[in-house]
Order: sequence, then C-alpha cells, then structure tokens
Amino acid sequence: MQNWKNLMFILVIIITCNTFSSYAQEVIITTRPLAPRHERILAPSSRHIWIEEEWEPRGGKYVFVGGRWTEPPRQGLVWVAGHWAQRPRGEVWVPGHWRERGRPMRPRY
Repeated sequence: MQNWKNLMFILVIIITCNTFSSYAQEVIITTRPLAPRHERILAPSSRHIWIEEEWEPRGGKYVFVGGRWTEPPRQGLVWVAGHWAQRPRGEVWVPGHWRERGRPMRPRY
C-alpha cells in the first residue's frame, strides 16, 4: 500500500513539472523567418506612434504580426522595439514593450 502511494506521489510530481515546463519554454529557431512586405499606412493623427513589426510564437514557429499605429502611453514611458535575441541553440523573439524613461534596459526573457 505504501509503495502505491509513493508511486502515485512521484507520478503527480512528474506530470506537474512537465506541465509547468511546457509553458516556460521558448520557441528557439536557427533561421529567422522572412518578414512579408508590409506597407505603413498613414497615421490616424499626429499623436500616434508607429510600433515596428512583431513576431508571435504559434504552434512551435513564429508568425509575423506586422507593425501598427498606437496612441502614446502616459508620460514618462518609451517604446522598446522587439528584437531577436541569441540563445545557445538559436534565436528567440523578444517582444516590444513600454518601459519607464531613464530606467536601464535589461534583457526581457
């Protein structure tokens, strides 16, 4: 009976660890995907800011989402563009994000 409980406990831990680790994994590529030709449309207003291309991981690969116009955020924030970051086995896309002006940039991965 005790062996059965120990076995069940170990199985639960293995399943839990595999579940959480699958969410934390990055999509690593060895060859960057080609971006389709993308035309920038006119800004809706002079207040809008252009956000460059973005890539999203979907189904184990990256999908191009293109650029977009957005209204500026609250004062004191700046846009940090998305970029490809080198990893030991390839590259990953680090999404663009807003950060406080004057705050040092740290890798976001």
